[in-house]
Amino acid sequence: MTGLHVVVASHYRLPVSGYGGTERVVVALVRGLAVLGHRVTLLAAPGTRIPEATVIHVPPQQLTNHNIDLGSLVPRDADMLHIFFPVMRAPSRPFVQTLEGNLRAGAAVPPNNIFVSRDHARRSGSDVFVYNGLDPADFLFRSVKDDYHLFLGRLHSAKGYRWAIEGAKRRGHRLLLAGGWRPSFARNITYVGEVAGRRKAELLAGAKCLWMPALWDEPFGLTTIEALFSGTPVLGTHRGALPEVIAPDVGALCDTVDEMIAAAETIHTRSPEACRAHADRYFTHVVMAEEYLRMYRTLLETGTLPPGRSYNSWTSPA
Repeated sequence: MTGLHVVVASHYRLPVSGYGGTERVVVALVRGLAVLGHRVTLLAAPGTRIPEATVIHVPPQQLTNHNIDLGSLVPRDADMLHIFFPVMRAPSRPFVQTLEGNLRAGAAVPPNNIFVSRDHARRSGSDVFVYNGLDPADFLFRSVKDDYHLFLGRLHSAKGYRWAIEGAKRRGHRLLLAGGWRPSFARNITYVGEVAGRRKAELLAGAKCLWMPALWDEPFGLTTIEALFSGTPVLGTHRGALPEVIAPDVGALCDTVDEMIAAAETIHTRSPEACRAHADRYFTHVVMAEEYLRMYRTLLETGTLPPGRSYNSWTSPA
């Protein structure tokens, strides 16, 4: 099978102006498919401008209307429709959908769904997944780091930001927190608000490490690979997909706040070049696009989706 015409559907306006994890994955996939020589049409909210795709503007309420057959919005010569919001009614054209969030316990898996990590799929009784990827060009790489640690994400208990604060209090290192609300902190802890674009790239590139002390099952953990692209090692937990993303030479996985505080003392021994190489090998937009193409072609040829490919060698299959 030669080049495909893939239609990607998102109910957001792209590119996103703020953080927008799912939205940035969508843009990365469009870029990756285009780099690989495939034709891409993008169904997205009015105002969307993505040069790598032919854009069809569709109001969000029309895209997510369960009474509408999304297949009717797809150009006739399209080979595959890839939807990035949940649909329970199968379109009249070949399609897949990607679920970025966790399903509720006992919830039915949407038809033709592709999860974003092995653990994410396993928890819903599936083995179909493709790891997220991002465009390395969106990040800055620095081999020399500034004197601060970084937490980037929602300041929610499930994200474990209090572990990062506890580490800074007990060890005295400078900590920058980037998130969605402004609490009061000790002198060596600085709240920098929500960040995106160049400011976020600079913070990631300058940090000695990124704290990712997830206390819930992360479907993927996009900030993890953002840090690695920036040459910044990651302190994580054994929750969700993090063991699939973080290898020993680019970070440390811990089970308690005490373990993480201890690991923070040696995290600087990880090579920034190794962090960047790890992300370049496994988590670029092109690697992600190649895996989705394998999904598309297998579905078109056999009518079923294949198991996900766990190409990491630092953890054994579950």
